Amino acid sequence: MSPAWSFAIARLLGVLAVAVVVGFFLGQVELTVVAVLAGYLALTFVRLYRIERWLRRRRTESPPDLQGVWGDIVALIMRIYRRKQFHKRRIVQLFREFRRMTSAMPDGVVVLGTDREILWFNRNAGRLLRLRRKVDFGQRIDNLIRHPDFARYVALGDNSMPVVVRASLDSDVHLALQMVAYGSQQLLLVRDVTRQVRLESMRKDFVANASHELRSPLTVITGYVDTLADDPGVDLMWRGPLEEMRRQAERMRAVVDGLIELSRLESTSGEAGQDLIDVGGMLTLIRRESLALDRHPADITLTLASDAKLLGSEPEVHSIFANLVSNAIKYTPPEGRVDIRWQVDGDGAHFSVADTGVGIAKEHIPRLTERFYRVDPSRARTTGGSGLGLAIVKHALQRHGASLAIESAEGVGSTFTCHFPAQRVVARTPLAANG
Repeated sequence: MSPAWSFAIARLLGVLAVAVVVGFFLGQVELTVVAVLAGYLALTFVRLYRIERWLRRRRTESPPDLQGVWGDIVALIMRIYRRKQFHKRRIVQLFREFRRMTSAMPDGVVVLGTDREILWFNRNAGRLLRLRRKVDFGQRIDNLIRHPDFARYVALGDNSMPVVVRASLDSDVHLALQMVAYGSQQLLLVRDVTRQVRLESMRKDFVANASHELRSPLTVITGYVDTLADDPGVDLMWRGPLEEMRRQAERMRAVVDGLIELSRLESTSGEAGQDLIDVGGMLTLIRRESLALDRHPADITLTLASDAKLLGSEPEVHSIFANLVSNAIKYTPPEGRVDIRWQVDGDGAHFSVADTGVGIAKEHIPRLTERFYRVDPSRARTTGGSGLGLAIVKHALQRHGASLAIESAEGVGSTFTCHFPAQRVVARTPLAANG
């Protein structure tokens, strides 16, 4: 118990004792005690009134000067009020700093509620998305950004990567939109990527045009080199250089063809077609062509665990399968083994190529699908690789809604698996394995 309370109780008991003594002498003990208690109660109400009046008018009036417990109560209220004022000023300061910071950001920021309704947005978000203050507060963001790609992005709920959309049908401005969850709410980050989109378009156009322009002179050069290399009248000292020229011309032709194919895939919008593909027949043909190569592993097996067919673009699917099988053959020694497998389960269809080749170090695996990326450039020059095969595989798989999984270990071998979604599979009955 605080000293103020001890003093207040002691004083009340002292007043009651005096009232009893006075009432005893007056012969009215009960009446005297009641009168004293009534006066004490009235004094308490007066103090309560002063405190209540001060609380209502504390912005203009000073706190009442009270003693004892009431003084302690007033002092405690003042401490709470000062602490509240300090925190209020701090919150206001932080909010002002937040608004200044978000206003200075080059990106737009939209704060969304649990139902994706707009709670707040900064100046750049309003400019990029054409949002209006007060009018658009409370509106669902997917009702204001009516773009099919953004609708799919919101429906999928995958916030790892942004989605790029056109600001409007009559605008050449491209925006990257990304949702970031925090608690039960979300942030929508908006960035103007028009310059990057234009640069990427210029790069694609340049690569496509340069590749097409290089194809004609390469055909002429290859033709003359082949003619000279096969001419028996050519001096023997030129045989070696001519063969090397033929190999390098063939390698450059492969690079040009790969760039043209990659440019075609990148420039083709939307998903792949819905042609019915006989996967078993296609893989059988690829295996037969692989066995006809001058250099190939001793054992190339094909396992068809299902005769399910695939809905997609037949040239692109053939490019996927042929590139993966070709890579496995290139990097597997003659005494090695390559296993090709096609199977179907509840998750969809799976095409895998496993080899017992040189393998790939773990740090290289995330970058394998980058164009021109080579784990060992000297080995790629020896095998004639262009560095574009897996990039082509990646883009072709994306057009089919599929993904590529890579497992590898140095000195052990690699396994490349393509996972196709169930909606692209036309299932049949299971089959036995084929050698």
